[in-house]
Amino acid sequence: MTQRESMEYDVVVVGGGPAGLAAAIRIKQLAAEKGTETSVCVLEKGSEIGAHILSGAVMDPRALTELIPDWKEKGAPLNAPVTEDRFMFLSESGGWQVPDAMLPGCFRNHGNYVVSLANVCRWLGQQAEAVGVEIFPGFAAAEVLFNDDGSVKGVATGNMGVGKEGEETENFQPGMELHAKYTFFAEGCRGHLGKQIQERFKLREGVDPQVYGIGLKELWQIDPAKHKPGLVMHTAGWPLESDTYGGSFLYHMEDNLVAVGFVVGLGYKNPYLSPYEEFQRYKTHPKIRTFFEGGKRLAYGARAISAGGIQSLPKLVFAGGALIGDDAGFLNASRIKGSHAAIKSGMMAAEAAFEAIGAGRTSDELTAYPEAFRSSWLHDELHRARNFKPWMSKGLVTGTIMVGVDQILFGGKAPWTLHHHHSDNETLVNKRDAKPITYPKPDGVITFDRLSSVFVSNTNHEENQPCHLTLKDPSVPVNVNLELYDAPEQRYCPAGVYEIVRDDDGTNPRLQINAQNCVHCKTCDIKDPTQNIVWVVPEGGGGPTYPNM
Repeated sequence: MTQRESMEYDVVVVGGGPAGLAAAIRIKQLAAEKGTETSVCVLEKGSEIGAHILSGAVMDPRALTELIPDWKEKGAPLNAPVTEDRFMFLSESGGWQVPDAMLPGCFRNHGNYVVSLANVCRWLGQQAEAVGVEIFPGFAAAEVLFNDDGSVKGVATGNMGVGKEGEETENFQPGMELHAKYTFFAEGCRGHLGKQIQERFKLREGVDPQVYGIGLKELWQIDPAKHKPGLVMHTAGWPLESDTYGGSFLYHMEDNLVAVGFVVGLGYKNPYLSPYEEFQRYKTHPKIRTFFEGGKRLAYGARAISAGGIQSLPKLVFAGGALIGDDAGFLNASRIKGSHAAIKSGMMAAEAAFEAIGAGRTSDELTAYPEAFRSSWLHDELHRARNFKPWMSKGLVTGTIMVGVDQILFGGKAPWTLHHHHSDNETLVNKRDAKPITYPKPDGVITFDRLSSVFVSNTNHEENQPCHLTLKDPSVPVNVNLELYDAPEQRYCPAGVYEIVRDDDGTNPRLQINAQNCVHCKTCDIKDPTQNIVWVVPEGGGGPTYPNM
């Protein structure tokens, strides 16, 4: 076995998103205040900071202001203050706008900004490097390392230059080991290592199953006459059936740019549903398509989001490290926001780790982090939002009424907490009990097929490498998924990765995995009915490269 080199740090952060970068910056700030030296590195699997960052996004600047009070002077790319909120319920041909006076507080965005979260992270990366954080983009953390006592020792990056069959090619380079007193996992939703950590340390005992959505997004340049800087618009209803959780967002940024997206809760039941096709269909609505006529699509991407809320948060700490950001599930589904929660969680974990290192501790549980969370504004905010997703999962009409009662009448402080009882992979019904859905063909102007969408996500992987979409049992896709659910992976994947192919005479069905197309959304890892698909990290630097997303 090839010997790996190792490097030692006080803190290693896996993931260069808002949580990971905020944690790294906060540790360096505290060290500067105390006049001590604390070494921090951030590993990022994308080709650059921001390459894999995808979010709506309307950003609440509260946590950013706590982290970097002079962010405006330092040029943070928060350039489009929200000027108007609109919430509409759509029918197939029309729609009804909720009067301002009836909008719950969670849908009011005064004081927030429409941003490209990818660009906010690029800026945060610059701030991190300016205070001495070492950032390694293009390096995927592939393995958790453990000390003899079972505590987390750090991580190892994946080997580079491994061929399709697992053989070493002439470009082979062994991975690096990064050892730390504390390791933070900030990989975003359904983190590949975070999932392993939760299982190994039983961090999910006594909490609700996590539930997820898939968010699909496009960036458009639209006709300047139709552009309303700072307009934030959300819809519910058509094209989804009323029993399916989901809705849209349409955010007007600066420079005639519009971010448009669609979220579908992954607890949906109909195996014929395609979140991607629902998104494309949504854009054809008469109240929506007018924004895009005469415009040009610039980019596309997709990402799963953790929507379970506070009752689905795992235990946040374990011997040697912590889960932060959406790797833990810090997202407020009712506000359709998570970046402020990610930043705050990273800061609280950083403060706990800095204090522990200063006291000479290493590799123990950072109990000060969950304690700080319990007494923070973030806990209060997530507690108020806790019933939103469970109510909305009961259907659009019941959900809307009860969210109104919960948020307007009780201000989020109702004397009850609803729970999630099923994981999203358990909800599909048999294909015989489901109604097939016929989706319109894309027109190439407002609506597009998957492959042209993947093209504008700038997705690329080294072709000669082992497939990172692994199957526990290769017989399951045909014997179970095709037989019972008509192979739903063909439809829930937003990038055309999974295809059922047959011989010329229509026999011998088999699953073809086009791993090159993968945008790292993790939906397959979440929704696969038997949890047979396991997403593992490909070679570092692969995947999408999102500009302005």
